[in-house]
Parts: sequence; C-alpha cells; structure tokens
Amino acid sequence: MGLLFQNKTDYKAQSLSRIAIKKFCKNKQGMFLLAFLLIVTIMAVLGYAITPDSTPYSNEQILEIRLQKPMTKVLIASVKKNQYVQQHNFFYKMLFGQVNDCTPYAIEKYVVKNDSLLLYRLHEKPPYNLEAFHLADVVYPLKEGVGIVTDNGQCRFVTIDGKVHRQSVSELQTLAKKNIKNRTYILGTDSYGRDVLSQLIIGARVSLSVGFVSVFIALVIGIFLGSIAGYYRGKLDDFIMWFINVVWSIPTLLLVIAISFALGTGFWQIFIAIGLTMWVDIARVVRGQMISYREKEFVEASKAIGFKDSTIIFKHILPNIAGTIIVIAAANFASAILTEASLSFLGIGVQAPMPSWGTMIKENYGYIILDYAYLSIVPGIAIMLLVLCFMLLGNTIRDVLDVKDNNG
Repeated sequence: MGLLFQNKTDYKAQSLSRIAIKKFCKNKQGMFLLAFLLIVTIMAVLGYAITPDSTPYSNEQILEIRLQKPMTKVLIASVKKNQYVQQHNFFYKMLFGQVNDCTPYAIEKYVVKNDSLLLYRLHEKPPYNLEAFHLADVVYPLKEGVGIVTDNGQCRFVTIDGKVHRQSVSELQTLAKKNIKNRTYILGTDSYGRDVLSQLIIGARVSLSVGFVSVFIALVIGIFLGSIAGYYRGKLDDFIMWFINVVWSIPTLLLVIAISFALGTGFWQIFIAIGLTMWVDIARVVRGQMISYREKEFVEASKAIGFKDSTIIFKHILPNIAGTIIVIAAANFASAILTEASLSFLGIGVQAPMPSWGTMIKENYGYIILDYAYLSIVPGIAIMLLVLCFMLLGNTIRDVLDVKDNNG
C-alpha cells in the first residue's frame, strides 16, 4: 500500500504539448534539423553585420578580381570617396547594409613615395596599371576644387565638411597603409567581382522570407475557408469547394507567374503571389478534418453548453488538427523556396541587384561546364539543403505529434 501511495504521489499530469516537446528533444534527427535551421536563420537575420561585403545587396563590384576561385587572397586598397556618405547605426546596417565610403582597388603592390601613394592595379598592363593618389586623398574625403599644400613635411587640406586640416606626411603615411589590407574570398567571386559568400548569406534572407510570408498568407486563407466550409457545410461548402477546385486545376507555377504579372515583379509582390497559390492544400485538409471533428462528442457537448461557433472552431477543433497543419506548412515552406528560386531563375522573381539563390544560378549557369561550376552548384546545394531540412522536419513533427505513438 505504501508503494502504491508513493507512486500515486509521484505522478504528475503533463499537457500534450509538453509531452510532444520532450519527444522532439529525444529525436536526434529533429534536433539536428532544428539546429541547422536556426543557424541559417541567425545568419540571415544578422545579414550585413556578418557578411564580408556589407554594402547594400552585397553588390560591391571589383571587376579586376572577377571569377576568383574560393579562398583567394587579394590585396585591396581603399581610397576615400570625395563625397558625403551617411553612417548608420548597427541595427540599420544589419538590416539594410552600409554604403561604402571608400573606392576599393585590387592591387598587386603599392609604393608610398613622399606624400603620394602609388597603386599598381591587378591584371592591368603598364602604364595603365598605375594609380597615384595624394595621401590625404586616400585617408580623408576632400572638398572638390581645393588643392592640397605640402610644405616642410606638413600637409594642408580641406575636407568636404569645410574644415581645414594640417597633418604631417608621416602620420598620413601610417593612416594610408591601414587602408590597404588582404581580403580573403572564402567562396570566391562571381563574374562581376562580387563576393559569393556575401551574396549567399543575403540570398538566404529572400528564401526564408518568402517561406514565412507566403506560408502565413496561405495559412490564414486556407484555415479560414477550410474551417467554415467543413463546419457549416451546405451551399457555402459547395461554393468554397468549387472555388478550391478551380484554383487547384491551374498549374501552380503558371498561376504564380500570372499573379506576378498582375502585381508586378518585386520583393513583396512575389511573396504575395506565392502565398495566394498555396492555400488550396491547407483548405482541403482543414475542411476534411473539420467535417470529421464536427461530429465528435466534445463538439456536441460544446454546442449544448452554448459555446459560439467561432469558439468551437478555433479553441476546440483547430488545436486538435494543429499537427496536420504544421506538417503541411513545413511542406509548403519548402515548396515556396523552390517556387521563388524558379521564378528568380526565369527572371520574374526578385529583381537585381537584390541577391537570390535562384538569381545566382541564373547568372552563373553558363559556367557549369567550366572551372567555375561551383558558382551555380553552391546556391543549388543551399536550396537543396534548406528544402530537405523543412521536409524532414515536417515528417519529424508529424511523428512527434502522433498521439497513437506512446513510445515517447
């Protein structure tokens, strides 16, 4: 009796959601997929804060170093632009990037000669490879039309804010040398001399964003129409099912292209276009589940108590089919990523200069039979891994939420 009493006191009731979370934590595949997805998401959110090229759209083009192989090291000299460039805080830079206040030059070598900096540009033949700058022009943005005076080792110049500066040549030499650094291109550069790694990271933003936005739109429309069709039945159900069948009969890609042409090509337009074509699967499944659950005893009891229809639908029935909806949402997320990449490859998706994995493949697929095949393969692998992650994660969540499996 004491043992039975002890077992009863040790028992703790747990909610289904807590049980599901514990089962998921024990699933090694699910935890690995979740960790991979979190890493990609964090990289996409940080964006320009971690990309080697932090300019907007990571679109800094240095034609001298186009088509460089991965892990190439290049000596880059940064010369100040003689114009005002607004500096932004960390969060603005993280989201939108920071316009470079310097002009980058890819060089073979440099020579500091008195008050001048001589740059020998990469892959250029003499004498066209030589660029000469005054040291002050390298370090500071100078006011146009005002000359630089050098006298007794001191330089006098005026910056764009109108301030007069006097600085020694030796100090300017030290500052100018700090503007010359070795830069490593981990994944190389594309045909425009842009950093491939930066393009890949910013492109992840597009893929994840199109997934979240389009799936959210599809969930809102699909759950609403499927719920009212399955719960109320009758003529309303017939009309909604007719509309679903009409949309279902049109090939998804063609429907997305048609909506894209109607809304125009752009960042948000493509998200909306994909979302407006993905709700059909959700609506059909929700409708079928709603028809099944509306006949259950707990629904009849809720009606007898006097609960409103909206309360029964959203607080009693939908939580019971949440697992099915999550699995469909994960599959739709993967489908949205593939659709966006396809549209970008066709040129009617996200427009340049915004980087997209589909656009990267489009711009570089001509190199697939050359030594630069990785320019198309790398974004292709990124798309494959992200789509596979969502598909497997959806299957894992389905297994975790299966109430018939009591092995967790």
